[in-house]
Amino acid sequence: MASFEVHEVEGVNYVDIILDNETVRAEAGSLSYLKGDIRVHSKLIPSIPSAIKSMLALQAIYRPTYTGTGTVTLLSSVGGFHVMELDDEAWILERGTYWASEGSVDVSFHRVGFWTAYRAQEPIIYLQTRVGGTGKVAVRTRGPIQEMTLAEGEKVAVDGKSVIGWSSDVQFRIRRSTDNFFGKFTSGQGRLRVFFGPGRVLLNPSPNWRYRLFANSEEDKPFIPWQE
Repeated sequence: MASFEVHEVEGVNYVDIILDNETVRAEAGSLSYLKGDIRVHSKLIPSIPSAIKSMLALQAIYRPTYTGTGTVTLLSSVGGFHVMELDDEAWILERGTYWASEGSVDVSFHRVGFWTAYRAQEPIIYLQTRVGGTGKVAVRTRGPIQEMTLAEGEKVAVDGKSVIGWSSDVQFRIRRSTDNFFGKFTSGQGRLRVFFGPGRVLLNPSPNWRYRLFANSEEDKPFIPWQE
């Protein structure tokens, strides 16, 4: 299996992917440099359904593959990166968090239900990235990751900016932050994402301080998938 290594240098993070006659897929435009005998392949013309789904999901239409032996180094970020290892399972990822994965991992789309999309104030056709199978997946984060395991019937309510993804067996709903209707205008809190177990949820409650600093700057802003 390919090796995914997250490095920190001068306050920024980046991912090295070490290949031994293997294939990985990465987000379009994510490459920093290659070392070794590695071939890069990217489709010239995507299928129409795939292109439409990518645009609706606000995801890259193209995700090139890298095959061979050597090292693929991806672009750095003042945020962070987290490497998941799938074991014949599937996860749903928030928009903008997918970064790279092994060739054995299937990358597709998951459609959120109509009512949930409406309550989340998202487009009626609300698509998110789905990764499934066996292999490693690298995701972008704002900082350190907390993995929460939910028992049967257990739930957690989370502000949307703190969510990275959840296992496909978790049920996902949207609700207002307060139990009374008008409380939403005075609580200072928007709608919450509620996850019901059993299953696992990846949370990102505390951004790196550099991420927070640059996120509030008008210049050199980092990628902010949760920005509204």
